[in-house]
Amino acid sequence: MNDWVPLFRGGRAIDLVLAFVVLEALVLLAAWHYAGRGLRPREIFSALVPGACLMLALRAALAQQPDLVIAGWLVVALVSHLRDLALRWK
Repeated sequence: MNDWVPLFRGGRAIDLVLAFVVLEALVLLAAWHYAGRGLRPREIFSALVPGACLMLALRAALAQQPDLVIAGWLVVALVSHLRDLALRWK
């Protein structure tokens, strides 16, 4: 169980999760581009950016970065989430 500690302590586990978010975005963009189905690029990024920013805030906290960096990622997550809500509100 202690083998996992370094992976989380420096935030490397978050890098892995972010890589999967990028992969998800690429798959969704390819589906939209080649099949003409699914979410449009704006909708894809609008949905994924807030979560990615929250993960970057967590990574910053795990890596013991300054509080201002963590707060910055949280603010970007909030703004991008509000933008996503505004785009979806109909």
